[in-house]
Amino acid sequence: MRANQLMHQSRKTSELQVLFWGLALITLLSIWAGVALNFIYLAGLPLLVLAIYWTMMDIRTIYFLLMACIPLSTEVVLPNGFGTDLPDEPLIVGLFLVSIPFLFHNIHRISSKFILHPISLLLLLHFSWILLCTLQSKLLFVSVKYLLAKSWYIVVFYCLTGYFIDRREQYQRLFWWVFWPLIFTVAVIMLRHALTGFSFAEINFVLRPFYRNHVSYAGLLALFFPLMWFAPVQFPRFSLKWYLFFGAMGLMLLAIYFTYTRAAYVAVVMAAGAYFIIKWRLMRPVLAVAGVALIVGFLYLSYDNNYLDFAPDFNKTISHENFGNLMEATYKMEDISTMERVYRWVAAFQMSLDRPWMGFGPGNFVNFYQSYTITSFQTYVSDNPEGSGVHCYYLMTLVEQGYVGLILFIALSFLVLIQAEKIYHRCTDPIRQRIIMAVTLCTVVMDAFLLINDMVETDKMGSFFFVCMAVLVNQDLENNKK
Repeated sequence: MRANQLMHQSRKTSELQVLFWGLALITLLSIWAGVALNFIYLAGLPLLVLAIYWTMMDIRTIYFLLMACIPLSTEVVLPNGFGTDLPDEPLIVGLFLVSIPFLFHNIHRISSKFILHPISLLLLLHFSWILLCTLQSKLLFVSVKYLLAKSWYIVVFYCLTGYFIDRREQYQRLFWWVFWPLIFTVAVIMLRHALTGFSFAEINFVLRPFYRNHVSYAGLLALFFPLMWFAPVQFPRFSLKWYLFFGAMGLMLLAIYFTYTRAAYVAVVMAAGAYFIIKWRLMRPVLAVAGVALIVGFLYLSYDNNYLDFAPDFNKTISHENFGNLMEATYKMEDISTMERVYRWVAAFQMSLDRPWMGFGPGNFVNFYQSYTITSFQTYVSDNPEGSGVHCYYLMTLVEQGYVGLILFIALSFLVLIQAEKIYHRCTDPIRQRIIMAVTLCTVVMDAFLLINDMVETDKMGSFFFVCMAVLVNQDLENNKK
């Protein structure tokens, strides 16, 4: 026994020595190559090697580290016009590359019921249609990049979440890994914003470096608020921790207000309404009414070109530096951000008539929409120098993936909500009921934001879109076990 222990210790020491000298050699070669080729980024290669090794040895910790980095990540513009989010985007790509062999190696531990769950199957069908649309894309390179991004979001945030977050304890661990970095960014931003007198004009400035704009910031706060409200934490009533946690919720709600983001206000109200809809088992009729209303509205606007009646006055459609003026301009249809959305929505409708079945290819709205725009809807920012999208994920799906793609995505969104209601009422554990309600309302917030934003493939919000689906599926499987 003693001899075996010594042999094992000797082998472990040898492996560490090989690792140390190998890393030392890679470090020296990287520094030399970086200096010789005048490309200093090569000096970071040892860190990349260490990250890959750490990921292979402890992929679960890297997954939680990625989730913690989401609130802290910052947008960085690289040479040649490329942009990325650091540090989470490299972590997503790295986890994607490592997780594929990891999942195959542990395929025997993955429940076949998770793979064959209706949500998983419809998500796979949705992705398969994106693949088909990519093959016939008008700009193949752009669509392939979109397809790759979609792949690593599904694999990392849906598949790995399904593998790791399969118990209440793991969900609680995930919650705290995201909670602390998020509260840190909120505290910093609120302090900086307070120094400006909570100025509406300064909101985007005080968010740096954590968030690109106030919509991204407000979206993350709004979708995380239900996770906080229904957090499965149990502190003694009126204890210090109990007061601190409710104080954090108050701070979060106050921060949502001071984002000055109309979509966040509407989304939080919709989530509150969805709570009672789920409680009263009204999800199916509500979704049916919403679907009929959308179809009727679409048919009305398209009939006899009725949408032209909503064209704005170009000279009155301006930006505002006072939030009260912005709210007034919104219902008068004179706010520039609202009317620029309408300008692009009209173009999206025109594009859908041109290629109704498989669309222009994923990621291609920006590259083709200008020739489909209508001048009467034009605003001062319609030249779109930043290359932003249609600002409605459902219309973007229609343009880029055709009517079949839109139907599949709406079916997926509706199925998640219908299944969530069923899973909630089948569950008998109050703590797990809180988890189910939290991730469901988080999904409702995301669905609301998608009405006027394109955020499924963004790190701040899109990650939770897939995480919540995976948690719901695992809770359904837990119900079946019970």
